[in-house]
Amino acid sequence: MKKNEWEERILKRTLDKNKERKESFKATSLPVRRLYDPGDVQGLDYEKDLGYPGAYPYTRGVQPTMYRGKFWTMRQYAGFGSAEESNRRYRYLLEQGQTGLSVAFDLPTQIGLDSDNALCEGEVGKVGVAIDTLADMELLFAEIPLDKVSVSMTINASAAVVLAMYLAVAEKRGIPLEQLSGTIQNDLLKEYIARGTYIYPPKPSLRVISNIFSFCKERVPKWNTISISGYHIREAGSTAVQELAFTFADAVEYVKSALAAGMKVDEFAPRLSFFFASHNNLLEEVAKFRAARRIWARIMKVKFQAGEKSQLMRFHTQTGGVTLTAQQPTNNVVRVTLQALAAVLGGTQSLHTNSMDEALALPTEDSVRVALRTQQIIAYESGVADTIDPLAGSYFVEAMTSEIEREVWKYLDKIEEMGGMLAAIEAGFPQKRSRTAPTPTRRRSTAASR
Repeated sequence: MKKNEWEERILKRTLDKNKERKESFKATSLPVRRLYDPGDVQGLDYEKDLGYPGAYPYTRGVQPTMYRGKFWTMRQYAGFGSAEESNRRYRYLLEQGQTGLSVAFDLPTQIGLDSDNALCEGEVGKVGVAIDTLADMELLFAEIPLDKVSVSMTINASAAVVLAMYLAVAEKRGIPLEQLSGTIQNDLLKEYIARGTYIYPPKPSLRVISNIFSFCKERVPKWNTISISGYHIREAGSTAVQELAFTFADAVEYVKSALAAGMKVDEFAPRLSFFFASHNNLLEEVAKFRAARRIWARIMKVKFQAGEKSQLMRFHTQTGGVTLTAQQPTNNVVRVTLQALAAVLGGTQSLHTNSMDEALALPTEDSVRVALRTQQIIAYESGVADTIDPLAGSYFVEAMTSEIEREVWKYLDKIEEMGGMLAAIEAGFPQKRSRTAPTPTRRRSTAASR
């Protein structure tokens, strides 16, 4: 049966009797058509646009075997009022099978203030751990083998100081800095778009970031020097397309800044990493992650003539904090499962799954265990990690992947016309395009505010 025959004989008759649920359907970014077929992917070139895992343009994954070789890092995000409390949670999570640590800092620490500063009243330890001294940092990582566990630290404006403390703890234990692996977020531009926890103006912030790139290249070569974050941009109200567009525009600005500081692109770009949200529209999220790898590979290859390792887009995913509800919180388990599944189907390198009660408070041990078990069940029981890019070839997923890419490039071209992301931020362009106003403190969940 031909498509036009199906439409006339079957579809029209059905619609005459029963209307569809809505007149039109839409994901966060793009309209969703009634049916996808070969016509929607007729312009897709398999080798040019998809290729193979571990090969340009990396649409199907950054590693040749992906999860058949090794699962993603299960990196639960956690931080409590004191270093001692946080350390207990980290050790508990490692005992439960977590494979990497992710540190949440409180807001005073994020903006470089000590806990006894009068400005910090009511905020100390509220959405993360308070770190004021090197002694605090030693307590935070007590009994944790820093040379064996990868540590991610969500810290931006005060990233240089927090990283220096972490390296000092390692040196006091006799651990060579060359053995340390982990990430600092260190993404100041997104603070101006979505969060507000900045200290310095944008241009001086870029200089600090470039200095960190240079230092880690020489002294801490396994360290990811930045985690360029779309997560907070998405949590502030952007669509999936805007999340990618503004994140990559930030990334381009960081690359240009490092080049201007005298570094060569392949000296620092392989240690760039990314951080995205995963929300409820499962297939849109899968398409978003696939499009993201392709866009970044093309940016680095075409715009910066970077080598293969610099073209790889490695990313961490966190399930959507703003999707959590305080009412009927057990329903959040289902939301988080769908979001985590989308991240895995999309090929993430590490994953945090929010706990069901994070719309109410910092998570309990029981709820964080369920959140971690969600990842483990997907990994070991669902079968989706047994083959690479399992949704490839779906007319809908391939069409959506290409449509997201096209829309992202429109934003990137517009930002380039404005003079780059620094100029765009100063003009308020990305801030105005996000659908809700950014806030530097709390949103609907502790996951979102951190």
